[in-house]
Amino acid sequence: MSRSKVEICGVDTSKLPVLKNEEMRKLFQAMQQGEHSARETLVNGNLRLVLSVIQRFNNRGEFVDDLFQVGCIGLMKAIDNFDLSQNVKFSTYAVPMIIGEIRRYLRDNNPIRVSRSLRDIAYKALQVRDALTTQKSSEPTIYEISEVLNVPKEDVVFALDAIQDPVSLFEPIYHDGGDPIYVMDQISDDKNKDIHWVEEIALKQALNRLNDREKMILSMRFYDGKTQMEVAEEIGISQAQVSRLEKAAIQQMHKYIKT
Repeated sequence: MSRSKVEICGVDTSKLPVLKNEEMRKLFQAMQQGEHSARETLVNGNLRLVLSVIQRFNNRGEFVDDLFQVGCIGLMKAIDNFDLSQNVKFSTYAVPMIIGEIRRYLRDNNPIRVSRSLRDIAYKALQVRDALTTQKSSEPTIYEISEVLNVPKEDVVFALDAIQDPVSLFEPIYHDGGDPIYVMDQISDDKNKDIHWVEEIALKQALNRLNDREKMILSMRFYDGKTQMEVAEEIGISQAQVSRLEKAAIQQMHKYIKT
């Protein structure tokens, strides 16, 4: 079975080499000792990393070749600035730099331009926010910022929103001992807190204590959204019986969860 050949900037991506960590360490040491060929080998050996990053930007309508070239600039900056003494994988260090280079390119080439006056308001608002945060040791409100600038708060909100770039949930924002911390790690999710997880387990255990008919009735009522009359017709009993069985099953589950 032959490999499909995909060329980007004249590079056959199916033949891109992959360097092992030990190989890369030796190449960085050689490069820092002045061996120019080591840098070239590092660049070629990490082009797959650039390729993986630019896939995140496929929906931007940009030419893949352009993104690849910009990503390579970020890769070379990462190679030139990488510190071997830090306990960080090169890929962990390089990915944010490649992403940053691509984001700058996309921002500078964005056909939707933010007006100069709007940018001025946004940058002044950021300066005021920093100053008030230092003074009060707490984050100021939009209303407080708008009062200092003497600008309507709606304009402040609009200006700040206009200069913000969309950020992926998988964007690395911090590296703790070599392991990246992503945006999604900093976002609270009330639906997935431990207490809800424990409650869900308790409900499943309580449900398992019911007989098959009680399980069927609760499933049809609360998962399928059927009325008591519809349930009664389907399983061949009266609506009053369905009501009694339903209440008894809920009470039994409630007692089990409380114990």
